[in-house]
Amino acid sequence: MKNLFYPDDYKPHFYDYDAAYLTSRGIRYLSCDIDNTLVTYDDPEPTDAVLSWLETLGKAGITVAFLSNNDSARVERFNAALGYYAEADAHKPLPGAVKRFLVSVGKISDRRQCAHLGDQVFTDVLTARIAGVTPLLVPPIKDKLTLFFRIKRAMEKPIVARYAKKYGKQF
Repeated sequence: MKNLFYPDDYKPHFYDYDAAYLTSRGIRYLSCDIDNTLVTYDDPEPTDAVLSWLETLGKAGITVAFLSNNDSARVERFNAALGYYAEADAHKPLPGAVKRFLVSVGKISDRRQCAHLGDQVFTDVLTARIAGVTPLLVPPIKDKLTLFFRIKRAMEKPIVARYAKKYGKQF
């Protein structure tokens, strides 16, 4: 059994998970966290880099969704011009939002074709593992400095260290 907290892959930026990478691994459906994965908390709408990346994924036939623990105003504004499947208050790490996305595209039975991309071990990686999809991880773009996030990142450190020892790379 794979470690619940280890991603299947770790890359420095969301756009490193390009269409060629995803399709070579059989990924046709990609759910994404928004904040600190695609944009900072300060970016209310997709940046040009995000829009370009999404366009290339779409051209390759990859269906994208946004699953965020942030509120609906945030998620709706981010997704307004795109119209993708999106869920706010997704309650990650619970797998319900990923499962609902898969149902929406008719792929609940073939989860190997789906991945979830995020920046947090205890929400995004764990969500993907519980949902039975491929967890992909990026570092946070600009981490929040609240006590909650500092504690969460401190709790990730031993996991990062074990991952680095086992795989010879750090996330």
